Amino acid sequence: MPAYVIAHLQDAAPHPDIAEYIERISGTFEPYGGRFLVHATRHEVKEGSWPGGVVMIGFPGLAEARSWWDSPEYQEIAPLRSRHIDGDIIMIDGVPEGYDPTTTAASIRAAALAAE
Repeated sequence: MPAYVIAHLQDAAPHPDIAEYIERISGTFEPYGGRFLVHATRHEVKEGSWPGGVVMIGFPGLAEARSWWDSPEYQEIAPLRSRHIDGDIIMIDGVPEGYDPTTTAASIRAAALAAE
């Protein structure tokens, strides 16, 4: 099942460390099957507020995403970003092939009826 690393990063002043981080990051996730899905693109807020930017990296699975995050290669460059950009970063499983959201809706409906 695919997995994703999603970062909601606040805007930051340009800094050479950030440029170096961006130059080096792709090389850290390629051995784990990772690739950018969203990076340095504009977003359109439809509800709420979402200052800053979004980065999304796809991996074959959560194990590969975790291995990338914990790898010495990524941990070496992570401070280049974290010293200059605040944000929130999550890892999340994708849905399996053939996922049907109506089964989730049925579970919610059953739980709501049981709570009545």
